[in-house]
Amino acid sequence: MNMTTKPPGAHMAAEIAQSPQVFASAATAQHRAPDLTGIRALYTIARGSSDAAANILSYEYMRELGLPVTSLPPSIFSIGQGVDMTDSATLVISQSGASDDLVRSARGITARGGTVIAITTVAGSPVEAAASTTLPINAGPELAVPATKSVIGAIGTGMALLAALKPDYGPRAQADATTFAHLTPTHPSSAALTSALLRAEHVYVIGRDTGFGAAHEVALKLKECCALHAEAYSSSEVLHGPLQLVTNPLMILMLDTGAPGTGDSMDTAEARFRAAGATVFRIRPADVGVSDLTPAAAAALLLYLIYPVILATAIALGHDPDQPDTLSKVTQTR
Repeated sequence: MNMTTKPPGAHMAAEIAQSPQVFASAATAQHRAPDLTGIRALYTIARGSSDAAANILSYEYMRELGLPVTSLPPSIFSIGQGVDMTDSATLVISQSGASDDLVRSARGITARGGTVIAITTVAGSPVEAAASTTLPINAGPELAVPATKSVIGAIGTGMALLAALKPDYGPRAQADATTFAHLTPTHPSSAALTSALLRAEHVYVIGRDTGFGAAHEVALKLKECCALHAEAYSSSEVLHGPLQLVTNPLMILMLDTGAPGTGDSMDTAEARFRAAGATVFRIRPADVGVSDLTPAAAAALLLYLIYPVILATAIALGHDPDQPDTLSKVTQTR
């Protein structure tokens, strides 16, 4: 091997390792609260991993602010005429800040009376230029195509914004940041998880509340890094039609944040899948000795613990997760 050539996954591994400090810095950043006087709803616009981060934040914001928060598809603005955004604000989350559909969305929201708050990694991006307020993730360069530290950083940045909007949330975000600064990087079941993924043909990733957003991110990473079929489900929904697929070989990965009110449905889903003969793994922050995180931070922690497993699986399958064959860092869609 040429000594200047990095081995497969080297960038992704380095960026995963940087994630705790990125989160700690992002979650405790001091931001001036944007003026949301009269706002009756919050929306998010994002794609891919950024949309998973937005999903995580939406649950946290609804719980803390008591406002409805939901995702809007960018195509409403990028190929349609948009919708009335009066009395609303929108988080536009993008690592690159360069996707044309997100730029069009930010401009369209402003034109239709909404407030745009951008969360981005790349300074001076077109999305930032179209936003009224920008909160930088400050994750530093991210060279691997699959986003890791910028996803975890986006969650931290969204938490810092929430602290600016609701000051008594700030100490909790600070406590989460302190916990992240001292995290152990390895889940005790990492080897068993990797082995199971190497045998798997299909994976269900299960979560609820902020864990549902984390499940979307993990399912996406299994697809883009490992070329493995994976789907995300809420533990409250998966026991309907999707349960039938357990009659075929199916691995179940459950991401349990411990968010209030989620335990019963997670327990029920686990019991039903085990009874049907599925291979089930359930991971929790407590597995690495962590407790008392906010649900958003718990979701970020589970991502941090599962990213190395996905990396190891990808490499064992012969993929270079730094440069997936069919993907690029900036995805241009309309």
